[in-house]
Amino acid sequence: MKKFDITALFDEWNNALQTGDPEQVAALYATNAILLPTMSNLVRHNHEEIKDYFVHFLQKGPVGVIDESNVRTFGQIAINSGIYTFSFKDKTSVQARFTFVYRRDGERWLIVEHHSSRMPE
Repeated sequence: MKKFDITALFDEWNNALQTGDPEQVAALYATNAILLPTMSNLVRHNHEEIKDYFVHFLQKGPVGVIDESNVRTFGQIAINSGIYTFSFKDKTSVQARFTFVYRRDGERWLIVEHHSSRMPE
């Protein structure tokens, strides 16, 4: 898969955020995915825990923009890591480092690992 196609997966995820529906966001993650979220100290280990995180995160009205993206592909695995910024409906924002690891599952790519942490400075 080309680099453009992998970066488009972020757009699909960001568009799912815009629906406000945590189920649509969680559906982009594999059933055994791990989420290390930006705005929670809890590691999310499965679909239900991931959905629960997004129930609360989506209430903030997040809109993400990638500031730097670095894509690598390894057969059925793709990694996109870099920096993104989220703006929220209360006019605040947070910049964070991210890593999305995708695995090809039949005809679609699913998130199997997502790590996001606030920038330290």
